[in-house]
Amino acid sequence: MRLCLKGLSAPAVLLVLLTAPAPVSATSCTMQAELSRQDRDALSAAGGRLTVAVAEQDYAALKAALLPAMAADWEGIRQESEVGAVLMKGGQVQLQNAYLLDASSLAAPADTQFFCTDASGSLTVSLTMRALPPGRYALVVANAIGAPLGGQLSFVLVWSGPADGWKLGGLTVRPGALDGHDGVWWWTRARELAKDGNSWAAWYAYETARALLLPVDFLSSPNLDKLGTEQAAIRNSPQGAFPLTLPDGTRTWKINAVHLDESLLHADLGVIYESTGVTDPAAQRTEAMAVLTAFMKTQPGLRQDFHGLWAYAVKDGKRTPVMEQPMGQIP
Repeated sequence: MRLCLKGLSAPAVLLVLLTAPAPVSATSCTMQAELSRQDRDALSAAGGRLTVAVAEQDYAALKAALLPAMAADWEGIRQESEVGAVLMKGGQVQLQNAYLLDASSLAAPADTQFFCTDASGSLTVSLTMRALPPGRYALVVANAIGAPLGGQLSFVLVWSGPADGWKLGGLTVRPGALDGHDGVWWWTRARELAKDGNSWAAWYAYETARALLLPVDFLSSPNLDKLGTEQAAIRNSPQGAFPLTLPDGTRTWKINAVHLDESLLHADLGVIYESTGVTDPAAQRTEAMAVLTAFMKTQPGLRQDFHGLWAYAVKDGKRTPVMEQPMGQIP
């Protein structure tokens, strides 16, 4: 199945729970293993109900669980749920992690960082949120075990008091596997490519591993920090290589960036280039193919591990997706 996710580039994590560069307040976090039985059961029940609602596309149940303050954002939640059902298909969903976040001591909304440490003190996961109102929150993460796309569902829950319990404040859905490989495989492959000196393929393999291992953007862990350190150590990587000028006969193409692109649920790379301004669809595709061909001549090492390339044409500041082409169809 080829499902285009172009309209869902931003996860539906509401409540502005985004990575903040300079959090000004840190409160308390309790990891799943340290939760009281009462809290663990309550979060498991809430996460289980929401997971079933996503799997069954039960929009009435999802809407009923939505925090009233987020009612205006319902459409984003619904769209994210649609994608979640595709990512979960063929798997058995299990709750993987739960984090109880207590920000009730805040006097007013503030950038807040939670440090979640296990009982042994050997593992610390941090969650960073911007302009967080006082209150109690939770992050519940579920995985679709055995699903080809390894779907990951992350629910942000908000405590609304004993009468209403935990309400839905946000939903992020992401694949946990691309082209038959999970994040651990891509990380291992990145190390192999780096060792072999295939710096560009290694760089984007690390990018793929990060995308598959990170359930939400506002979470960081020592494991992911290690991944980033390894990636940063790659010599002659794409970092700092752009804009890239590619001679192509009498023409010269300018590539502004190349990024991991999961739009079709494949490990594709998106190539953003300066267009000559052609508007006819056939001419746009001809130009795009010329750009992709010229690019692959400079980076043939990308062919083995990545599914294909997306071509994004830029003209007068406007970016237009032109086409996705599998590697085998690029000369």
